[in-house]
Amino acid sequence: MAEKGENSEENVVDEDLVVKKNCTSAIWSYFGFRSDDVLQTQVLCKTCRTAVATSRGNTTNLHHHLQHNHKELHEQFKASQTTKPKTLSSSKSKTLQQSISQSFACVTPYEKTSKRHGEITEAITRYLAKDMMPINTVTKDGFVSLIRKLDRRYSIPSRNYFSQVAIPKMYDTCRKTVESELGQIEHYACTTDLWSSRTTEPYISLTVHFLDQDFELKTRCLQTAYFPGEHTGENIACGLREALTSWNWREEQLACITTDNGSNVVKATELNHWVRLQCFGHRLHLAIGKCKLIHLLYVALLLSIAVLFCNIIVLLLFLLFIVIILYCFLFFENLCLLFCNLLILSSCLQVKLLLHAT
Repeated sequence: MAEKGENSEENVVDEDLVVKKNCTSAIWSYFGFRSDDVLQTQVLCKTCRTAVATSRGNTTNLHHHLQHNHKELHEQFKASQTTKPKTLSSSKSKTLQQSISQSFACVTPYEKTSKRHGEITEAITRYLAKDMMPINTVTKDGFVSLIRKLDRRYSIPSRNYFSQVAIPKMYDTCRKTVESELGQIEHYACTTDLWSSRTTEPYISLTVHFLDQDFELKTRCLQTAYFPGEHTGENIACGLREALTSWNWREEQLACITTDNGSNVVKATELNHWVRLQCFGHRLHLAIGKCKLIHLLYVALLLSIAVLFCNIIVLLLFLLFIVIILYCFLFFENLCLLFCNLLILSSCLQVKLLLHAT
């Protein structure tokens, strides 16, 4: 029995103690529990492995045990407790100061010259230009609420700022980028077309196509200009020349221009002495349209033949009906004559019989 008790004490000494669950006091760092003590009922000192009687959550006996049996550890514990509150108070004050500064920063509007304000303004400008949205979108309640929800520190500029400053500035930047690209090419091709908006306003578009240094095909729409007046060949030719001149492009670099088959556009290219290529898509559309027309004519011809055939059948049926009526009429006429002859014959017989009787 004695040997068994000594072995158990040796096991406790050699065994690592488990930390108390959900402990808040620093004194528990010097005490623990055996691993098989699931309920953690017996507190053991980590230094001397002595059991310390204490109620659940009460640390008074733990302090007394350190003070009377392990004075160095007790002094160490006291020193840690004297420095910790200062550290906590300083950290709390720093956290409080940071939270106050952050609160003010969250409601302080961005400076108009700040990087963040410029980025958001540029994004809104790109949205208006890319999606062709009306500029008064920036004044509508739904859009303003959206921007406030995304970043409440951003203040939306006025619609006049976007129409007079932001969009023209973006156009100038984009134009410089395109000019730098076009300045490195030797030859180019163009496409043009005239079209009308939903409000029947006429426009003319000019698009350039070229190969860059990496031999990749690039396409840039140079302009979509308002084009009032008569759409004659002379006016269109003049408008196309002015468009190329505004981009400082020489007509000698133009390889060819692709247009539809409109007579006015064809005449404009002839007046400018430009090589013209017919639009494959437009010609394909015309071919399909002609095929549809031929198909409709063929269907109409078949329908006409079918109607004519039906009319012939109806006519034959009508003639057959007339013939049948005539035959029926003749049949009834002959039947009536036969009936009349029979009546006459019967009358003659009766008269003859009466004569013989007398």
